[in-house]
Amino acid sequence: MSRFLLDTNVISEPLRPQPNPAVIQKLQQYEEEIVIASVTWHELLFGCYRLPASKRRERIERYFKEIVQPNIPILAYDDMAAEWFALERARLVRIGKTPAYSDGQIAAIAKVNSLTLVTNNVSDFADFQQLPMDNWFVY
Repeated sequence: MSRFLLDTNVISEPLRPQPNPAVIQKLQQYEEEIVIASVTWHELLFGCYRLPASKRRERIERYFKEIVQPNIPILAYDDMAAEWFALERARLVRIGKTPAYSDGQIAAIAKVNSLTLVTNNVSDFADFQQLPMDNWFVY
């Protein structure tokens, strides 16, 4: 059963030259309970495909296609997520806090699927109401 929706900065952490050991430990500990959003999948691939052809790009693409995609479910941005985000976006715009669109989609996918959003960018999601969050970088 899924418990955690990983933000882009979490799922890409293993690719860093010196990955955060706490994040790696949590990824292993919860490997059967993690998912990513289709929006995150797009962000990962877009970042990869922007790189010039190189060994680094090949390594990143291999990680995405051989480790992430076959092992971590990818949740779609669906009609329920769209409705939740529309309500939240309208509320936030009214109070002068227009959210980044992709962050809103990721938050919505987490919220409508009753998942905890795991991110190192907690401030990007702080204005969304009743969105459970965790930061695995601080342990």
